[in-house]
Parts: sequence; C-alpha cells; structure tokens
Amino acid sequence: MQGRATIGLNLTFMTTPRTSVPVLDLSSARAADGRFNPEFIDALRDAAHHVGFFQITGYGARNGQTAELLDTVARFFALPLADRLALDNRNSAQFRGYTRLGKEVTRGRADSREQIDFGPERPIVDPVPEGRSFFKLQGPNQWPASFPDLERAATEWAGLMSRVGAELLAAIAVALGLNEDHFDEPFADTPAWMAKLVHYVGGQVPEAGNQGVGAHADYGFVTLLLQDTVGGLEVQPYGQDEWITVEPIEGALVVNLGEMLEVATDGYLMATIHRVTAPPAGVDRYSVPFFWSPRLDAVIEEVELPAALAADARGVSDDPENPMLSSYGANVLKGFLRAHPETAARHYPELSAG
Repeated sequence: MQGRATIGLNLTFMTTPRTSVPVLDLSSARAADGRFNPEFIDALRDAAHHVGFFQITGYGARNGQTAELLDTVARFFALPLADRLALDNRNSAQFRGYTRLGKEVTRGRADSREQIDFGPERPIVDPVPEGRSFFKLQGPNQWPASFPDLERAATEWAGLMSRVGAELLAAIAVALGLNEDHFDEPFADTPAWMAKLVHYVGGQVPEAGNQGVGAHADYGFVTLLLQDTVGGLEVQPYGQDEWITVEPIEGALVVNLGEMLEVATDGYLMATIHRVTAPPAGVDRYSVPFFWSPRLDAVIEEVELPAALAADARGVSDDPENPMLSSYGANVLKGFLRAHPETAARHYPELSAG
C-alpha cells in the first residue's frame, strides 16, 4: 500500500481552453520500488482535473488483442438481424443483451447505434430488498450460442479492463493526496462493472440526425474506451465552450471519469460531458466502452482533499434533468431507465415514466 501522497502538487490553474486530450503511458506509472512515479501522478492530475479525459498506452493488452476484439465485434453485427434479436435486451431486467439500432435514447433523442451490453455473470437477486430496485441489475448476460467467439473475446477484455481500472483508480487516489487503496472498499467482492460492444451506423436512423450518442456524462468511476480509427468522439471540459476531438490512436484506451468521482471530490474531478457524431452513411464505427464501477450497494462519501486541491473543487453539477446520486446503484439505474424506456416499462413499471 502506498501511503498518503507527499509529492509536490503542480496546481497552476489553466484558463486557456484545452484543444487536445493528453496521452499517458501506463507502463511508466510505477517506479521499480512499486510506488507511483511523481511525474506520472502530476500528469494524471492535470489531465483528470482540467480535461477529465485522456488516453493511455502501455496498459498490458496482449499482442493483437485489440484488433481481434474489434474484428469479432464487427463479425457479430454482420450476423442476420434475427440472430441479434434473439438476444433482445427487452427480455432482460438487467438491461443486458442486444439493443436495436436507434432504440437507446440520450437526452430524449435516439442514438445511431446498436449494441450488446454485458456485465458480471452473477445469480439474480431474489427477493429484491424493498426500496433497492437497483439489485435487479445483477444477473445473467445474453450471448449468441452460435458465435462463441464474442463471449470469449469480451470476457477476456473485461478481465484486462478490470485490472486497468483498478490500477488507474489507485493512481487517481494518490493524485488526490489519498492512500492508493482509498477506493478499494466500494469495489470489494462484487464490483458492478458494465461494458458495451457498440456499432455506430450513419444515415439509418432519421430521427437521430448526426447523433451517434448524445451529450452525456458516465455514471461510475472510470470509463475505459477502445475505439477504432473512424473517429467521432468529442469532449467538452468543464467551463469550456469548445469541444475537443479525441483523435483515435490505434490500440490506445480513451479514459474519462464518471459521476461517482465528481461526487467523491465535490467536483475537483468532473464527469466530463462527451458525445459521438455518427459516421457518414455507409461507414461503420465500432467501439468497446468499459465502465469500472463499484458494488451496486456502494454509497460514495466525499473525500477529504488537501487544502490546495479543495480550493479548486467546483461543486457537484446541478442539473435538474440529471441529479447526481451518491448511491451507485441508484445512480446507474436512473440512467438505464432513461436510456432504455421499453425495457424499463417492462421490468420496472413502478419506476418507469412510460
């Protein structure tokens, strides 16, 4: 365990709008003695506080793994629609499985994407404790029996991303002046990570226009995104009108911070708004976002920041359309209900607006 950080804090406030997303090499994060390198921690703190997005290389993927995963995802979405619909997420109280093109909603508008959602394979919670409907999110995945490569590749990737997510969260804790194991307890035993296999399609969802996925923030702690080389991801750092294009780096991971870290740090770290522009008609874009998230019953308390950091805390976002909740399970269920109205109406009628 690394103790409370004693490294110097480089806290010069940046008033000039950022125009690019930093790139960090995770293989350089720790020194030979196992401690985090101060130079890496300073770069991480700067990227996390001022941009809320960065890319990482050197995170331990085996040779060829990222290309194989994206190819496997593309082959799944090339299957006949009937094969994909056999995994219809409307049949899943966990919102797992296949979401049809244009049927996930962001900010009330259809997205130009289809996808597979999956998470940890665990038994269904029955009975669900009263007032804790989020426990219904625990349960089985839906995978195509005729295409086992998809489950194999996705499961291998989730194992790697769980390790990367834990390492990054440890580094973020140190960057906040905390012990590197500070956030371990909410993840103990049953972290409720989520992941998607996504296919963006342009020109096939008229009501979406050019929206691949609308402007939003993520629910959990750390998001790790593998994207292909097509591009389309844009981010808007806190207090900045300009959007930044996240230029694809083949095999790199795009990292952003979620609402749980915003709650924990009173806005020193923000859940940065981002969006994806749909590709042109006839062009396919594939991506694999992984959301490193704590137990469903975790309640995230505000941390005690060093005075120099606390002075730059910006407060938790005040958005009446997206109240930020300290209960992870309640926060993520809120998002699912809004994004998948048909599935919500079927499995959560008491909570669904429709």
